[in-house]
Amino acid sequence: MERSITTEKHPIKLWLKDIDEDTLTQARNLAALPFIHSHIAIMADAHVGFGMPIGGVAATRDVVIPNAVGVDIGCGVCAVRTSLTAIDRKTLKSILGAIRLAIPVGFSHHRNKQSVRRMPEPPPGIDIAALPIVSREYDNALTQIGTLGGGNHFIEIQQADDRHIWIMIHSGSRNIGFWVANHYNELAIELNRKKGSAFAAERQLAFLPLDLPVALRYLQEMRYCVDFARANRRLMMERVEDILQHYCAPVSFAPPVDVAHNYAAAETHFGREVLVHRKGATRAGRGETGIVPGSQGTASYIVRGLGNVDSFSSCSHGAGRRLGRKQAQRQLDLKAEIQRLEERQILHAIRGRRDLEEAAGAYKDIEVVMANQLDLVEIVTRLQPLAVIKG
Repeated sequence: MERSITTEKHPIKLWLKDIDEDTLTQARNLAALPFIHSHIAIMADAHVGFGMPIGGVAATRDVVIPNAVGVDIGCGVCAVRTSLTAIDRKTLKSILGAIRLAIPVGFSHHRNKQSVRRMPEPPPGIDIAALPIVSREYDNALTQIGTLGGGNHFIEIQQADDRHIWIMIHSGSRNIGFWVANHYNELAIELNRKKGSAFAAERQLAFLPLDLPVALRYLQEMRYCVDFARANRRLMMERVEDILQHYCAPVSFAPPVDVAHNYAAAETHFGREVLVHRKGATRAGRGETGIVPGSQGTASYIVRGLGNVDSFSSCSHGAGRRLGRKQAQRQLDLKAEIQRLEERQILHAIRGRRDLEEAAGAYKDIEVVMANQLDLVEIVTRLQPLAVIKG
């Protein structure tokens, strides 16, 4: 539930009861910026990020902040309900093996370029050549579309409360989003230092004024990366659907639910059109369907937004990290984490200590996160994991 912190310039509204000092400092840095609209919103899964907290929402007037979108532009989750109500463990293992053959994970890409028909079109009226970073990375992206990536990206087979089997995929814009983000953040840093806006640059919150052509180019390239990330998830989903059809036919699939959680979009809030930056946050407008995934081995949720104005119609994008990656590798008990998953008969991706960075113990309790945002979303479906592939 919401609580507020008063700062010198703009309030901070939070949907978590405890927030670590580094994350709070980043929220205060955002709140100190003169172009922030109304307040900063911090979601229930928030933790420290690069410049802006992951799980943060910031609405700005007349500027865009590349680091308030992040480096994995358009990262999000796609989920599909199937007609299946059961899969035996032997078949599930075969499905996971087939998925690993069909979908490269981690740093791996396709050996051959995928069809250009899989790539998104540029914004209306814009030629791809007018997008300098996208056009430079386009050929590389043809080998990356339909690949999972690493970190917290995953493919899960899940089962809902009504017994139906779901497929859920979490992935983003791969290298193309990374290069767009870094390019425009560097330009913003240089511009801010020249124009006397060192405060923002020094706090990793460099911005681009919207009346400059460079800001328009960033927004166009950002939008392409959002579309690429969605196309990336969709291609993987189609291949997983084909695999399920092969092993479990006949199977029918509901239309996909797909939500991004790293982007900026023009919206109207508190009487003014602003640019809402969601970094590790999902739009939760009234009646909108969303996805809040858990950590490896915990529940995920299909939700319906309540359109809470104080959150800029947003909610959390997942459980949120409790421990940093190296910290998790040092502190978590490998045997205990594996036992936790195997007691629930989940086919999982934890093999050694390095994998502990994505163990459930590295993340916040998803049930607490959901309880803290009851005024942001209502639960539609609870999904329990059966099998997990991690990047």
